[in-house]
Order: sequence, then structure tokens, then C-alpha cells
Amino acid sequence: MHMLKSATAAIVLALAVTAGAHADSTQQDKMKTCNAQAGDQKLAGADRKAFMKTCLSASGSSAPAAKALTAQQQKMKSCNADAKTKGLKGADRKTFMKTCLSGPAT
Repeated sequence: MHMLKSATAAIVLALAVTAGAHADSTQQDKMKTCNAQAGDQKLAGADRKAFMKTCLSASGSSAPAAKALTAQQQKMKSCNADAKTKGLKGADRKTFMKTCLSGPAT
């Protein structure tokens, strides 16, 4: 009887450790994904901080990348892609992005 209790306790402990390791891994994956998205969007300073807070606090076990983008995020993605395709840099890119993002939703 004592061995059975010890074996059960060992199994419960092993499951708890495994679940904790999985949670850490999931959080690390989420952090990597959010960092990648912030980098893709070229976010910096307060904008990056706000994005990371929202991204990391997203509930559920699905990765943030799997979530549907908001209209503003879709517009940002589209404008970034257009600016990259046109090879814009510096002031020209800034001007293009400002015009693109202030235009009607795509």
C-alpha cells in the first residue's frame, strides 16, 4: 500500500513538472512570435511596447500569429509590403506609409 502511494505521488509530481515545462515553452514560443511580428511591422518605442503587451496577453493556447488581423493591422501589413516592393527607404518610405495608412481601408 505504501509503495502504491509513493508511485502515485511520483506520477503526479512528474505530470506537474511536465505541465510546467510545457507552459514555459508555450510562453517562450509566444514571445518569439510576438517579437517577430513586431519586427515585421518595424515597431519601436511606445508602439512596440503596446503591441507586445497586447500580443503577449492574448488569451488561449493558439499562437498570436493564428489570430485574425484587425483592419488596421491588415492595412499596416499591406502598406509595408507595398513600400518594400517599391524599395522605399528613409523619408520617402515615411511619407508613403503616412499616406498609405491614412487612406481608406483596403
